[in-house]
Amino acid sequence: MSAVPSRVTGWGLGALVAMGSLFAIGLEALRRTWDVRDWFWEFVEQSWFLARVTMLPSLLVALPLGATVALQVGDLAGQLGAQSATGGAVVVGLVRQVAPIASALIIAGAGGSAMTSDMGARNIRDELSAMEVMAVNPVHRLVTPRMWAASMISCMLASLVILSGAVGGFVFNVLLQGVTPGAYFDGALGLLRVSDLFVTLGKAWLFGLIAALVACYMGMNCERSPAGVGRAVNRATVVAFMLVFVFNYVITTVYFVAFPPKL
Repeated sequence: MSAVPSRVTGWGLGALVAMGSLFAIGLEALRRTWDVRDWFWEFVEQSWFLARVTMLPSLLVALPLGATVALQVGDLAGQLGAQSATGGAVVVGLVRQVAPIASALIIAGAGGSAMTSDMGARNIRDELSAMEVMAVNPVHRLVTPRMWAASMISCMLASLVILSGAVGGFVFNVLLQGVTPGAYFDGALGLLRVSDLFVTLGKAWLFGLIAALVACYMGMNCERSPAGVGRAVNRATVVAFMLVFVFNYVITTVYFVAFPPKL
């Protein structure tokens, strides 16, 4: 019976040590951000790669999502005689919650898995150790550009999700449910504030940073075998998702307490 508590305690200590190492690598990566010349071209390459692998999935997620929300909310609002409020429900939901979370999950799933496998392959081939022997810090050279690339592309994807989701909701709400275009956009703009957009972009930036950091950390500390790289990819995706949802809950709660939504 005593083995179970000790095992749980050991697992908890291991999780705390891993979390500390994760944030230590993140701080180390941000510490040399000013030295752009060392990582600029890697940043450009990673940005192009992330944009290439995440843009189409973002469109495929946002368009049907906006249309589904518009159909469901529009049907309920029609029964209450407030169908013109559908646009507000769709756009506000996209801006405040859906856009940053969707962009982060796509970054973590499509781009983060590739980052983890790349860093894991470098690890098992001893490339990271070779860089340290040559007095090149692998965190500064590899992790820093990936974190900034993921954060920038995540902000762009959040904007893309908002636009495409609003278009999807507009098409279905106006064409299928008979709401006028003016009522759709009036309901959307009447509930939004400028601070909502800034908070959304800030969350998207932070979530992209977290996804890239977790992916790089898992790849750099994976078991030195092909199977270990595969397990690291799985762990990186799961941990990134969990951290994104936790940080989203905290940020949203603080924002709503500081700036209560308008009625």
